[in-house]
Amino acid sequence: MNRRHTVASKGFTLIELMVTVTLVAIALALGVPSFTTFQRNAELTSATNALVAAVNAARGEAMKRGMNAMVVPADGANWSSGWIAFVDKNRSQAYEVGSDITILTGEPSPAYLSITGNGSSGDAAPYILYDASGYSKQKNGSFGAATFEITRNDMAGTDSLAQTRRIKIASTGRIRVCTPKTPIDPQCGASASQL
Repeated sequence: MNRRHTVASKGFTLIELMVTVTLVAIALALGVPSFTTFQRNAELTSATNALVAAVNAARGEAMKRGMNAMVVPADGANWSSGWIAFVDKNRSQAYEVGSDITILTGEPSPAYLSITGNGSSGDAAPYILYDASGYSKQKNGSFGAATFEITRNDMAGTDSLAQTRRIKIASTGRIRVCTPKTPIDPQCGASASQL
């Protein structure tokens, strides 16, 4: 008895290979723009969360220690240079190595991110100051609401608005983050809070 076994050939035909390559190319063409948007959002969110963490840490330490705490730019003038959160032990209202307690430091932001502030965070020597009760204050003792704006400077038009985050610090010390919906929405009134 002679039995013949039929063996199926293994592999791809040229048409199957071309169909697979075409489907992969279409998936990449659809996915790459989405990935770029995802990456930009992740970078912006990371920078925003780092600054919010520093401000929250300063507020928490001020209340815990019963002393003033501050967040200042690392170079004393530009938030994009990084920041230092510290407990102002000697009440000098300036960071002094050795006499103040460093809480947290922030790395400089990438060149494509701009960080600006208004209120006390936009002064010539910008700062955020919390008193022992957790209220946001100015150096003269009055209440001090402030706003940070973190935006990508490598985008234009409507895309730049979507790539902007505002950190709003109320006089009570409460922090919220929002994305403005229109360029003339300084308070993010048309936006839902993200924190």
